[in-house]
Amino acid sequence: MDGKLVRLRAYEKSDLDAVMKWVNDEEVTDLLGGEMLAYPVSSIAEAKFIEAYASPSDKQKNFAIETLAERRYIGAISFNVIDWQSRHASIGIVIGDKSLWGKGYGTDAMRIMMRLAFDKMNLHRLYLDVHDYNTRAIASYEKCGFRREAVLREHHFGRGKYCDTIVMGILESEYRALA
Repeated sequence: MDGKLVRLRAYEKSDLDAVMKWVNDEEVTDLLGGEMLAYPVSSIAEAKFIEAYASPSDKQKNFAIETLAERRYIGAISFNVIDWQSRHASIGIVIGDKSLWGKGYGTDAMRIMMRLAFDKMNLHRLYLDVHDYNTRAIASYEKCGFRREAVLREHHFGRGKYCDTIVMGILESEYRALA
């Protein structure tokens, strides 16, 4: 699935070396949250994760993000919890290559996923959680049409203090209005 800057594709074993460059980088993983990322990850554990991550699932769809021009792996994006009955899914993204932060790659990947969710999967709503200090991601999500829906006060402990977690979402009708 191609966008203007990136292509989404299935994970391959060959992605492991690129993943290992950022999976133990605190600056990258701090923005993801989750306790499992607070500790070093071995290449053995990450290889098992990629294998499981790449396996098809009815509740989860995972994609590698690569640059369109060079076909270089730069991150990951996924529908983490798909609820087919209520037609909604949570979505997560990481651009692991810090040299590409703030250049529109994440926004482009998110737009591809929105197109997949609303045009192909017939979903009604996408949502995500983001730490309040991740201002670059919040701006990207807002550029894609996501709206702030809730604030979970002091929900996450990171950077030595409690911070708010912002819940953001977009409805299919809001996505269609962007066109």
